[in-house]
Amino acid sequence: MNTQVTIAGVTFQNPVMTASGTFGSGMEYGEFVDLNKLGAVVTKGVANVPWPGNPTPRVAEVYGGMLNAIGLQNPGIDVFLERDLPFLKQYHTRVIVNVCGKTVEDYIEVTERLREAPVDMLEINVSCPNVKEGAIAFGQKADALFHITSQIKKHAGQPIIMKLSPNVTDISEMARAAEAAGADALSLINTITGMKIDIYKRTFALANKTGGMSGPAIKPVAVRMVYQAAHAVKIPVIGMGGISTAEDAIEFLLAGASAVSVGAANFYNPYVTEEIIEGIEDYMKTCGIEDIQEIIGAVK
Repeated sequence: MNTQVTIAGVTFQNPVMTASGTFGSGMEYGEFVDLNKLGAVVTKGVANVPWPGNPTPRVAEVYGGMLNAIGLQNPGIDVFLERDLPFLKQYHTRVIVNVCGKTVEDYIEVTERLREAPVDMLEINVSCPNVKEGAIAFGQKADALFHITSQIKKHAGQPIIMKLSPNVTDISEMARAAEAAGADALSLINTITGMKIDIYKRTFALANKTGGMSGPAIKPVAVRMVYQAAHAVKIPVIGMGGISTAEDAIEFLLAGASAVSVGAANFYNPYVTEEIIEGIEDYMKTCGIEDIQEIIGAVK
């Protein structure tokens, strides 16, 4: 039984990854999850300089999921290269670094710093709805997405995955723009912009007012967008959004995703990624599926 998938020339032992921002760089989950069993660890966003993130409160529970307005808090590329990457390289699991920035130049700086690093792919976050200083625009306008993708591609030493925002009118248009600019793969969806108000305090639950919604409630939207994107482009798509079981992951694969990322579910079940990997294998055995490629994009 073969669970391997290949994306932009990089082969993964199985299609299950962690979603950026929900798994740190793996250190926090090392005692719960055997990182060697994962298809890949996708790191928290890495910027050219340390980012403090947004003011608190930054997280709120909502029906069917959660809102977060962390604001891409991270220690920056220097700490990542000195501390996080050496930890990850203890394992044979693939490493995908999520790159964030406020200007095209910020993204390019991080991309160049990682050019010779032992990293398998870069995931370019142009879609986080929590960053006010410009990054949201890259993922919401096709011409801006094309521009930043083409610029990063010129400087990248690894294949690049463009992480698309769901907060757009036409996801197919955005997918085609990224592909035309040279993206090697796409990942989607990032969080959906939401809001929660405390009726007793008569104020916003998040200091940022709005935040990104993740969790089971967004899965139907995510499956639809992944299906549309996968049928709009020829490059591979990594699906995410509300995945908490093997059944959820398989639904994304059937819709056309070549791999999946598991996010919010890690917060309440730190064992979830391994459980999903085992569940996919059980599904394949039960259904007599020898190669996972048989189900990828099987629903037309």
